[in-house]
Amino acid sequence: MSRSPRDVVEDVRRMVAGEGVVFADLFAEGGVLRYPFAPPGMPRELKGRETIREYHGAASSQRSLLEIEGVDMIVRDTDDPEVVVVEIEHHGYSHGSGGPYRFRALGIVRVRDGEIVEYDDYMDPIAMAALLGRT
Repeated sequence: MSRSPRDVVEDVRRMVAGEGVVFADLFAEGGVLRYPFAPPGMPRELKGRETIREYHGAASSQRSLLEIEGVDMIVRDTDDPEVVVVEIEHHGYSHGSGGPYRFRALGIVRVRDGEIVEYDDYMDPIAMAALLGRT
């Protein structure tokens, strides 16, 4: 039985929480990850599982700057059975900013045959840069 969009975004939540899920493994071979609010120097679109794996593998070193204490998720169904809207919020301590933090992102995720085929990640890149001590 194929995994539902809700099952797949639960794995996204587990990835954010550091529970051993590899983000790229959730994508179809030709899956697309978009960052509509990407700042200069960050790609707006990554096409293909291996491109996503390469980009997120290089960025994973930044994760050590955050001590994530909890990850909350709200999933909203849409009139398209392949698409969910997900809010993921994590909180904890940021070594980059030197204090506690809360960070929320909104995703529109299309899942087909148990794999992500499109993920539009509406996160605030300025807030993320501040958490990582890069503003």
